[in-house]
Amino acid sequence: MPVVEASVTVPVPPEVAFAVSQTTGETRYRWDPFVRSQHFVAGATAPGKGVRTFTRHRLGATMISEYVSYNPPTNVGMKMVRGPWFFAMMAGGWRFAPVATDPGSCVATWRYNFQCRPAWLRPVAERIGTWMLGREIRQRIAGFARGCADPVVLAAVAAA
Repeated sequence: MPVVEASVTVPVPPEVAFAVSQTTGETRYRWDPFVRSQHFVAGATAPGKGVRTFTRHRLGATMISEYVSYNPPTNVGMKMVRGPWFFAMMAGGWRFAPVATDPGSCVATWRYNFQCRPAWLRPVAERIGTWMLGREIRQRIAGFARGCADPVVLAAVAAA
């Protein structure tokens, strides 16, 4: 099963980085180039294990995902419940670890695994998917890093 991973060091402690990663609405759209729209479903109003979200990608694809873990400020995990036809499965985890030499900084590591369908096309589709998803994740984590330095995003996190 292919794995795609990206890491970045941001100039905020893990609890702030984690909070930025969980922003919603206009604050999320400010830093996350992947998301065109996103909201909780089934009456949920905050993230947590078992909570589901609807996400529309900037190019229009949609996905329902579910939190499988939620452990502030160190990690969060999600799995696809319903999504694009070409994914048989998709899951991801985001980790936030302090930088030993700089307690005011954090290393964010985002890791995704997936499986494509149909099975007969999997060898080619997963090579292409690794390249495409890898590119998306690198752009997304770069946006996250910009969000961790954005005074508007940081003010929204501090106010929450």
